[in-house]
Amino acid sequence: MMKMVFWALAAWFAVSAAAAVHVSPTNEKIQYTGRVNFSNPECVRFVYPGVQIAANFEGTGLAMKAKPGSGYFVVAVDNLPVRKIYFSPADSVITLASGLPTALPHTVRVYLCYEGYAKRPEFRGFILEGDTKLVAPPKRPKHRIEFVGNSITCGYGNESLNRKCGFADSTENHYLTYASLLCRMLDAEEHCTARSGIGVYRNYNGKRGGDADTMSKWYDYTCFDDASQLWDHSKFRPEVICVNLGTNDLSTKNHDINLYKKAYRKFILHLHEVQPQAKIVMLTGPMLWGEYLKEQIRVLDELQKEFTEQGLATYRFDMTLQDGTFGYGGSWHPSARQHEIMAGELLPLLSRLLKE
Repeated sequence: MMKMVFWALAAWFAVSAAAAVHVSPTNEKIQYTGRVNFSNPECVRFVYPGVQIAANFEGTGLAMKAKPGSGYFVVAVDNLPVRKIYFSPADSVITLASGLPTALPHTVRVYLCYEGYAKRPEFRGFILEGDTKLVAPPKRPKHRIEFVGNSITCGYGNESLNRKCGFADSTENHYLTYASLLCRMLDAEEHCTARSGIGVYRNYNGKRGGDADTMSKWYDYTCFDDASQLWDHSKFRPEVICVNLGTNDLSTKNHDINLYKKAYRKFILHLHEVQPQAKIVMLTGPMLWGEYLKEQIRVLDELQKEFTEQGLATYRFDMTLQDGTFGYGGSWHPSARQHEIMAGELLPLLSRLLKE
C-alpha cells in the first residue's frame, strides 16, 4: 500500500512540481500539541504518542514530509473518517489529502499514534498541492489535560487481534485510548507523557530497590531517553493531570511497596511544584489485580489524605478491573472497546474538575 502511495505521489509531483510549495515545520500557521523538540527547525522531533500537528488550509490538498522510517500516524481531515499512515524506511512524503473542494477551508490533524522511542520520528513540513495555502491555525480546545502513564495510556496492543499478540508498533493506536477519547469528549488539548513498561520507582519486573530510567527521571525532558533538552513546563499549563503509574512497579512479586509509596509521593509533589495550577488525579488502571491492586489502592488513598491535609488539589479514581467482557488487546492490555469503557468511567470526574 505504501508503494502505491509513493508512486501516486511521484506522479502528482511530475504533473505539478512547478506548483508544489514546501512549508517549513516552523511556519507560524502550523500548530503543535505535545512535547516537541525544535532544536533543528527543519526536522522537529517527538516521541510521545498523541503529539499532534495541525493546520488549516485553503485548496485541494497537501502532503506530509517526514524522516523515512518515522512510523505510524493517524490523519484526520475535516470530518472525513480518520486513517492511519505509515512512513516506512523508503517513504519520506505521504499525501494526506487530495482533490478536496476549493470552496471551503479545511483542517488537517496528524497524530503520532505509537511510541516513537526507537524510530525517533521527525516532521519535516507540509507540501502543498497546486494553489493550496495555509491559513490561520485551528482554534485550540477550551481545556487542557495531561496524562502521565505507562503502556495502558500509550495504547499498547489496542488494535491487536487477541491477548496472545505481543507488542508491535502497528497495533498500538493512542488515538483510540481513554486519554485521547476523553480529550475529544471534553474539548481538551491533550499532552501525553507515557511509556510502555515504565513505573514511578521501578519499571516492569525491575530491581526491587528501583530502576534509574523511570518516569521520575524522564518527566522533565522533552523526549524520553533523550537528555539533550529539558522540557519547559510553562509551554503547557494543564488544568488537570491524570497519573496512571504503578502497574509496572507492582505487577511482579519482587517489589517494595514502601519504595513505591516514597517515589510516588515525591513525583506527585514534583507535579504540584512545576504545575501548581493543576488538579492531580491519581489513578489505578484496569490490569493490576488481587493483592497487588489492594496494595496500590491503600497507598494512593493514604497519599491522597496526606496531600489533602497539605492543601494540595489531589484526587483519586479506580478504573474497573478488566475481565475480558470487552476482549483483550495484545499481552492482556485493554482492547479498544475497553478504552471506551475507561473513558466513560472517568468522564464524570474530569467534567466536574474542569468546571470547578
